Amino acid sequence: MTVYLVGAGPGDPGLITVKGAKLLGQADVVVHDRLVSPEILDLAQDDCEMISAAKEPRKPTMTQDEINALLVERGQRGQFVVRLKGGDPCVFARGGEEAAALIEAGVPFEIVPGITSAIAAPAYAGIPVTLRHEALSVTIVTGHEDPASGRTVDWESIAQTGGTIVVLMGAGRAAKIAARLIGGGLDADTPAAWVNWGTYEHQEVWRGALADIGSAPVPTPSVLVIGTVAGVDVSWFAGLGQS
Repeated sequence: MTVYLVGAGPGDPGLITVKGAKLLGQADVVVHDRLVSPEILDLAQDDCEMISAAKEPRKPTMTQDEINALLVERGQRGQFVVRLKGGDPCVFARGGEEAAALIEAGVPFEIVPGITSAIAAPAYAGIPVTLRHEALSVTIVTGHEDPASGRTVDWESIAQTGGTIVVLMGAGRAAKIAARLIGGGLDADTPAAWVNWGTYEHQEVWRGALADIGSAPVPTPSVLVIGTVAGVDVSWFAGLGQS
């Protein structure tokens, strides 16, 4: 059998891919993340084994090594395994690490891409991440730096890239991120926004200036959007909440 690393999309159950939904309906076991919608999990068979690999901030249910070992063990057992990840499995979701573990163990696998919240959450907030003649590029950055990696984000350099900056997992560090971007030369009045629970019915959106994005606590999970596009408002989503 094969282990499928499947992107569940950003939350709205209608945004999972056709292939992802089909694989869920065939799975013997689903190893899922915390942010996967319950409605998506309902696509699995009634007798499918559900295993939560939830990772809350500073409270991991399973370590990454444990998840890797679980996927290898269930794959070697011959089960039809779906590793279901919020968003896309290869956008700050450690899909590459899990794939490497499966390769090392000789377990067949496939990667099934999903819609990343870096694009979908702003879209559901009425923010297009690119604009012709204004925002010609998008930089997607993690706001969660792993000290064990020995590498950090050079926010001052990112401030000079131009275009749109989208930060994932940066809610708790929003004020510090804004300060470093401003320190790198980005105007303090640059439009900014955060989108909390993007694509869900209880989605909330804040808009303002970069200097103010962390003036009050930013709720988790939120996507941060910084650049000209954050000042655009083509709102359409019925569940949208503005603050």
